[in-house]
Amino acid sequence: MEQRKAIARPRPTEMMAVQPEYKIALRPGDVLLVVDVQHDFLPGGALGVKRGDEIIPVLNRCIALFTAKTLPVFASRDWHPPDHCSFREQGGPWPVHCVQNTHGAEFSPDLRLPAGTGIINKAGARDSEAYSVFSGTDLDTRLRRAGVRRIFIGGLATDYCVLNTAKDAHALGYDYFVLTDAVRAVDVIPGDGDRALEEMRRLGAHLIESGALAL
Repeated sequence: MEQRKAIARPRPTEMMAVQPEYKIALRPGDVLLVVDVQHDFLPGGALGVKRGDEIIPVLNRCIALFTAKTLPVFASRDWHPPDHCSFREQGGPWPVHCVQNTHGAEFSPDLRLPAGTGIINKAGARDSEAYSVFSGTDLDTRLRRAGVRRIFIGGLATDYCVLNTAKDAHALGYDYFVLTDAVRAVDVIPGDGDRALEEMRRLGAHLIESGALAL
């Protein structure tokens, strides 16, 4: 009997990423939002995301493009008090991570954030969780003040803070893009990251790879 060669099938994330033949030209009204690229979310950290460090060179290339066009860059960080409600010791689901003014809460030193980056601290109140960068912050106010209409999102983690940030961007009426090669998932349940990308796509997110961006 003739044996057929197995056909390599793309992963769900590869199928969902839009690979247009055209480039997406950056323009006034665009912003790059870098989500939670902190020590504790990188491999070896308290809540390390597998292969999370792989997104840093991708984000650095995006940052360089936005900087070249004099477009704003914002970076968020979890900024928890020591007894935050999300910690297991307080009945939450996560190990202690990203405690204010600790090494784990710092941005990766390999992330080349430009001078003037807008820093957004989130989940800084003991009894309040905030996966979305918009939740309990002034991000929306700052973006509207800057005339932002399109948001380009990368960071950690796909299935939590990236997903919830995208959902709020949708609710607030922004046009938003998720950079699929600049996100990684926690995947507490295998496939959570792919399901999060699919949910964002259904909500109207443009799923693209960073190579689609152009000056």
